[in-house]
Amino acid sequence: MWDTIVSGGVLMIPLAACSILGVWVLVDRALHLRASKVLEPEIVDVIDSLEEPGDIPLARAVCDKHPGPFAAIVRVALDNRDRPRDELRELIEDQGRQEVARLERGLGLLETVAGIGPLLGLLGTVFGMIQVFEVVSSQGAGQAQSLSGGIAQALITTAAGLSIGIPALVGYNYFTSKAERLVLDMEAHTSRLVQKILRFQRGGSLSPEMVRRSER
Repeated sequence: MWDTIVSGGVLMIPLAACSILGVWVLVDRALHLRASKVLEPEIVDVIDSLEEPGDIPLARAVCDKHPGPFAAIVRVALDNRDRPRDELRELIEDQGRQEVARLERGLGLLETVAGIGPLLGLLGTVFGMIQVFEVVSSQGAGQAQSLSGGIAQALITTAAGLSIGIPALVGYNYFTSKAERLVLDMEAHTSRLVQKILRFQRGGSLSPEMVRRSER
């Protein structure tokens, strides 16, 4: 196996680096984009059960207990619950943009790996074919052993580039879609929380009927 890798030439070094970076991002996003980790069930439950201003300290304590993107947005909403509606929404949106950037951390790098891996493989193919033609021009086409080095480099780098690029592209599309779904879920829960806070501003506690309406 090692001899095969070495046969790929110097371009196997950046290809190996791309492989390591791609695996790192895939593992990192797999750990941090779990729905149960981002949308902490206890925070969702406390938002659903929020019925009066006196429940807010409990909600704040739950957010402190489970730090994360969703908790950070909810804390901003709770800490600024006395602000005017437009200002409250703007603060939440600002915090949301920061948390979305954290959710998508590394995905740009993964997209780059998906694009550059096959290109490096193609570059290795070109170098390998150049080596083949140099042998042909100097020794003739009958020197199979001399030609094998260039052919091996061409095939190995191509295979390595595709082996890196395909999983990286699949992973990028999957985790991008997953991050978008999580963002939409956070927006839905946050919107429900804002509606409750605005009702607190207007009239204090929520009746059961008002709670049901705010959840629609």
